[in-house]
Amino acid sequence: MSILVCGGAGYIGSHTVYKLIEQGNDVIIVDNLQSGHLKAVNKNAKFYKGDIRDSKFLEKVFYENKIESVLHFAANSLVGESMVKPLLYFNNNVYGMQILLETMVKFNIKNIVFSSTAAVYGEPKRIPIVESDDTNPTNTYGETKLTMEKMMKWCNKAYGINFVALRYFNVAGALEDGSIGEDHHPETHLIPLILQVPLKKREFITVFGTDYPTADGTCIRDYIHVLDLADAHIKAVKYLENGNESNIFNLGNGIGFSVKEMIDAAKEVTKKDIKVVLGEKRAGDPAQLVASSEKARKILEWSPKYTNIKEIVKDAWTWHETHPNGFED
Repeated sequence: MSILVCGGAGYIGSHTVYKLIEQGNDVIIVDNLQSGHLKAVNKNAKFYKGDIRDSKFLEKVFYENKIESVLHFAANSLVGESMVKPLLYFNNNVYGMQILLETMVKFNIKNIVFSSTAAVYGEPKRIPIVESDDTNPTNTYGETKLTMEKMMKWCNKAYGINFVALRYFNVAGALEDGSIGEDHHPETHLIPLILQVPLKKREFITVFGTDYPTADGTCIRDYIHVLDLADAHIKAVKYLENGNESNIFNLGNGIGFSVKEMIDAAKEVTKKDIKVVLGEKRAGDPAQLVASSEKARKILEWSPKYTNIKEIVKDAWTWHETHPNGFED
């Protein structure tokens, strides 16, 4: 029996495929390479290039393989873009989930692990955020992911499809040997943006706001290593395959690191100066976003191994230093 990974050529998907294969699993990858990379596709997996919104294509994949479980990473995920192109996000994310679930129903596949987001919570009322907190997204991206979660919930009731939705914040790091890593166009994540300064791809990093009610005045965010995230997805697959009920889990380090701490860690890891420019606060940027992972620790027996921010930055630097132009190298 195989595990189907939708979006397996993307950042998180490719690292999860690597760990799945390392653990002896048979893996099928589906990716349209819109934001994924052919060079990130694991050579030990079976790869299909195509779009999950194409029902005939997806049915062919299911027909040709004995699939037991699905890992779903395939989605558009830029918050800013989602606000100016909301219909694109509903089409790709929500309609994509609809076709995937319809195909699972047709082929009687009962397990799906979904890469969700803490953006479903919107502005948090308390820190750390727990799974039972209100969901009120403040952007289209978060709204589509929440809609996808609800689709799985109702399909669970109607068709017996069991799901795990994993909600997390900022993913970072790379495979330790630097063979695969983060390559987004455009890049919006803080760690790659900071590292572009020592790579001489940008002159400085802008810190948006220095008077937040935090220890050093800069925003605090929850960062999780991509390999810890991969581990959580694999544990969630096993959880479902063992017959457990549908569930939702937050994933995070539970501490949070400030923007200033991230820049300081990058300076230490790269041993290079990083020019900082102070900017105005951005509208809608909460002072702190940190998730509680207690539920995942108890039920999935998952806990992050990479809790030192310098370790996370070091792995990211290994990738970016050896691949300054990403997979184009």
